[in-house]
Amino acid sequence: MQDFKSYTLDRRPARGQLIKRLLLSVIFLLILAAGFLFLISNPTEESQPANSPDPDAESQPEQQRKLILPLSLPGQSQQSGENPTPIKQNSKGFLSQAFAAESVETAKAEIAPEVIPATTSAPQPTVAEESRKTVYKIRSGDSMASIFKKNKLSPSLLHQIVNSSKTAKQLTDIRPGETLHMAFDSDDNLLSLRLEHSKVDSLEILATAEGFTATEKSRAVDTRNTHLSGVIENSLYVSAKKSGLSDQLIMQLADIFGWDIDFALEIRSGDRFTVIFEEDYLDGEKLRDGPILAAEFINQGKTYQALRYVDDTGRADYYTPEGRSMRKAFLRAPVDFRRISSRFTRERYHPVLGKKRPHRGVDYAAKTGTPIRASGDGKVIFRGKKGGYGKTVIIQHGQTYTTLYAHLSRYNKKSRKGTRVKQGQVIGYVGKTGLATGPHLHYEFRVNGVHRNPLTVKLPAAKPIAKKYRDDFMIKIQPLISKLDLISRTLVADAQ
Repeated sequence: MQDFKSYTLDRRPARGQLIKRLLLSVIFLLILAAGFLFLISNPTEESQPANSPDPDAESQPEQQRKLILPLSLPGQSQQSGENPTPIKQNSKGFLSQAFAAESVETAKAEIAPEVIPATTSAPQPTVAEESRKTVYKIRSGDSMASIFKKNKLSPSLLHQIVNSSKTAKQLTDIRPGETLHMAFDSDDNLLSLRLEHSKVDSLEILATAEGFTATEKSRAVDTRNTHLSGVIENSLYVSAKKSGLSDQLIMQLADIFGWDIDFALEIRSGDRFTVIFEEDYLDGEKLRDGPILAAEFINQGKTYQALRYVDDTGRADYYTPEGRSMRKAFLRAPVDFRRISSRFTRERYHPVLGKKRPHRGVDYAAKTGTPIRASGDGKVIFRGKKGGYGKTVIIQHGQTYTTLYAHLSRYNKKSRKGTRVKQGQVIGYVGKTGLATGPHLHYEFRVNGVHRNPLTVKLPAAKPIAKKYRDDFMIKIQPLISKLDLISRTLVADAQ
């Protein structure tokens, strides 16, 4: 057995040899690693056969460079694509080639044209092609808001259209019977709408790039003059309808001569009438009746003539051949009545009180709710309940005349005490309030506080034609008077 000292001396040469071997191994590995790195950094071109050169191989790096060069990194300055800085092929390593290949794909994706979807905005250019049209008939209770909602159009679009101009605000006042035309493009964007007030008048709104444009349009109408005549057999309405007059013309005729003739009481069999009026034609077909230009009515042998004149302000009215107004300062009857149930008399038996007393007015029997009109221009000086009169309205006409309307069912909200009213304006409605056995209007006419018979009192005439229009009036009415005389002579000759 060796001692400790001899052991250490014997093992020392073996330890130095081991260290020497390790150093040699490390050096060998470093040499191998350096050789490997040298090989991968300088790749051989053995992958491409020498006998089959690829003609595109040389152009491919150049194409890649052209695609990569425009895509500068952040902070990198842009260089012209015409003279790019050359890049050596053999200076690129494996990682550089991988990055370049990825860059090529990225460049192709970025250079590809971008498809931008069409945006849908409210106002569409008018050049867009119509794809769908909708026609909507306006009914009671309809509004533009409800119509837009049915067509899936936003309230903001309606607000934009209505506030685009003063003309477009007419859309807020649509009425039953009107027709709305709407046009849409393929994306259901509103292109235009047309609101037909009638066959002649319409409102057209077009969408443009700047917003909306609104235009009022009127179609050309052909106006013709014609005439009709008739003889009264039992009533004006029946005889006029038989002669071919429309309801509209019959009402015009009654309004013109209603100041002088009581058509409920004074009409006689054998009375005659002649009407010269306008007719409007559209596309060769009759559209409607126009205004009466001249009319003649022979009542109980007395002849009345009325001629229409329009002054330079556009105001139209009817006058006698002498230039006096056909209108009077007061309506003879302020309500459309069925019959006169009680006349003006000094003494009559009161059906409610059961005794005789004066009746200082006229009772017009009519259905409950029939409109009552002011017989003349004036000021409401009383509105309320007045004893046996029930609900009553009293109107002051200047300093001389007052009229009273009694037994009303209700008042017109606009005819309050102190308000001014115009002739023909509705002030209330027929009823039977107060001492009344049935619905009727009790009407009184007072001159300087004294009761007068409304049926017989001489009513003051309205103002005659103004002096500055008189000469023009006389010139324009001559052809109408001549035509009325010719028609009258023809009717007399035919009757004989």
